[in-house]
Amino acid sequence: MDQRTEIASIGEFGLIDHLTKNIEIKNASSLVGVGDDGAVIDHFGRQTVVSTDLLIEGIHFDLSYTPLKHLGYKAVVVNLSDIYAMNAIPTQILLSIGFSNRISVEALDEFYAGVYAACETYNVDLIGGDTSTSQKGFIISVTAIGEVAPDSYVKRSGAQVNDLICVSGELGSAFLGLTLLEREKRIFEETGAQPDLEGQAQIVGRLLKPEARKDIIEFFTEAEIIPTSMIDISDGLSSDILHICKQSNTGCVLYEDKFPFNEEAKEFAYKLQLDPTACALSGGEDYELLFTIPQSDFEKVKSNPLVSIIGYITAENEGSHLITRGGNKHPLVAQGWNHLKR
Repeated sequence: MDQRTEIASIGEFGLIDHLTKNIEIKNASSLVGVGDDGAVIDHFGRQTVVSTDLLIEGIHFDLSYTPLKHLGYKAVVVNLSDIYAMNAIPTQILLSIGFSNRISVEALDEFYAGVYAACETYNVDLIGGDTSTSQKGFIISVTAIGEVAPDSYVKRSGAQVNDLICVSGELGSAFLGLTLLEREKRIFEETGAQPDLEGQAQIVGRLLKPEARKDIIEFFTEAEIIPTSMIDISDGLSSDILHICKQSNTGCVLYEDKFPFNEEAKEFAYKLQLDPTACALSGGEDYELLFTIPQSDFEKVKSNPLVSIIGYITAENEGSHLITRGGNKHPLVAQGWNHLKR
C-alpha cells in the first residue's frame, strides 16, 4: 500500500520545510528566497514584469484525469506564458496553495515535483508563497515575475494598421484533448469502462502539460524583432485577437487557410465531428503567442517554421473578420472559454 502522511501530522511549517528543502537559486536577481518574511529581487536596471493566475479545482482542472505532477508543471507554465507574452524573461515565481484533508503529503510531493520540473525547464526560482487548508477542493495561485530590457516590453495595445498578425506553433489541440478526456470521463462514470485515449497522446499532452514559448522570445532577440502587440492564447484565437484589436483601437482580417494545425489533431477533430477552425477560434489553453509585427519584418519571420502569418490589422471602422477557405467573409466573434460561466 502506498504510504500516506497526513499534512496535520507535520504541521504548516513542517510542510513548508518539507516542500522547499531542496530549492537551489538559479538567478542572480534572486537575492533572498524562501524562508524569510519576504523575498528580495534586484533586476540590476532591467524592468520588472509581474503576472498572477488562480487555478481552482472543478473550474480550471479536474483531478479525475489530471496527474498532480502535470498539474504542478502546468500551474507554473501558464504563468510563465504571460511573462513571455510581454516579451520578458521569467525569473521567479511565488506559489500559494489551499487543500482539503483528502490531499496527503505524498500528493503534494507529486504536485511540487511538477512545479520544480517547470522551474528547471524555464530556469526560474521558486522564492515564496503560502499554504492553507481549504474546506473543499484544491486551490492554486501562482505569481510570476520576469525582467525585460528597459522599454522593450510588449503590450496588447500597440498594433498598427497593416501590421501582420502572427501566431506560434499549432492551434486547437488543447481543446481537442479536453473534449476527449471529458468524453472518456463521462463514459467511465456511466459504464465503468476504462478510458480509451485512441493513441491521441499529442492532444492530451497539449492540455495536461503545455509549454510556454520561450523559444519564440529568444527568436525575437536573435532576429531583432520587437512585436507591436502580443498576447498568449489562453481563451481561444478569436477572443485573444479581439483583445488586441480592442486595446489597439483596430480591426483585423484572419485567413482560415493560414491557421496552423497539427495534422493528427485535425484528423481527430473530423472524427469527433468537430471543425478544426472552430477548435482554434474558440478552444483556448493553447498557450501559443499571438503577435503583430510591421510589414518590414516580414522577411525575418517568413522562413521560421515555428511562426505562421495568419492575417493583418485593419482600421477600427472596418471591423474584425475571418476569410474562410471558400473566400467568404464572416465577422469575428469572441466565443472563447469563459471561466466565470460554468
